[in-house]
Amino acid sequence: MSNEKIYLTSAEIGSLWTSYMNDSMSKCILGYMLKHIEDEEIKPIIQYAFDIATGHLDKLLIIFDEEQFAIPNGFSNQDVNMDAPWLFSDIFCLTYVNHMAKVGMLAYGGFVSMSSRKDIRDYYTQGLIETTSLYNRSSDVASSKGVLSRHPYIEVPKEADYVNSKRYMSGLNPFSNKRPLNAIEISHLYMNVQTNAVGVKLGISFAQTSQSKEIQDFMLRGQEIANKHIKIFSSIMLDNDIPTPRLPDLSVSNSTTRTFSDKLMMFHMSLISAAGTGNYATAAAASQRNDLVINYERLSLEIAQYAKSGADIMIKHHWLEQPPGTMDREKLARKKGQEE
Repeated sequence: MSNEKIYLTSAEIGSLWTSYMNDSMSKCILGYMLKHIEDEEIKPIIQYAFDIATGHLDKLLIIFDEEQFAIPNGFSNQDVNMDAPWLFSDIFCLTYVNHMAKVGMLAYGGFVSMSSRKDIRDYYTQGLIETTSLYNRSSDVASSKGVLSRHPYIEVPKEADYVNSKRYMSGLNPFSNKRPLNAIEISHLYMNVQTNAVGVKLGISFAQTSQSKEIQDFMLRGQEIANKHIKIFSSIMLDNDIPTPRLPDLSVSNSTTRTFSDKLMMFHMSLISAAGTGNYATAAAASQRNDLVINYERLSLEIAQYAKSGADIMIKHHWLEQPPGTMDREKLARKKGQEE
């Protein structure tokens, strides 16, 4: 057996860096939630999520040390005010963890598929197992409390069928009847209403606790975009006699005390914006009515423009940490010339 060292690939380096950033942010938010949450059924779920993030950070630091991989700055206790008044309802915390577990399952699945080295694949496989367990456990508690938002019921098919007309794909002509939504299209519309609802409440909580008008305006703009998208998706379902999601009480307190750093809040909004763009791309690819596809593409562009303005703010304030990359050869050559 060869003892030759197997170096990290670019995909593995990018995945590990992203994981550290996300888990260090999660640890700050979950630690704050743990200090304030009172519901004895929900608290173990938040504790489990906190333990997962903490365990991941410990393992990542070991990998970084072995690989002489520069540790990202990420987020720390300086990015959260643990003494701030309670900002979220307990139900919001449960819904938030459930939502972020969905995001985590997609991320870890991608990281596993991009990793080549066995120890890195093992790390992400275990992360996928833990995140799936978190999703299941949080869903069970939400179900027991009657706050699990279920997708709509439709009639079970009694026989297989085939598309018999190109009209099945149509939907743009306002003077012709659109065919009813199929189950796949309904599921994506419903899910995107749910995820935007979490974004609305995060935007409100971040806006009211930031001391910067620039950040407040950015967060409120995000809230407006999410509300707009909820209305669009809900109206499409209502036009097809599909009930809109019955969402739990994701209430936010009236606290205006600084709770999280502006850097952390901006990073979090960029994270959920990226997740939303991915959801819309998946939904567009799965939808077979062209009006739905165009809607997803149009709304994805709106999210991209919002994310771009957020990145500009982060660059302006030196909050946007740069992912690892290749050397700028031209810059290196110029520097060498100046030294000579």
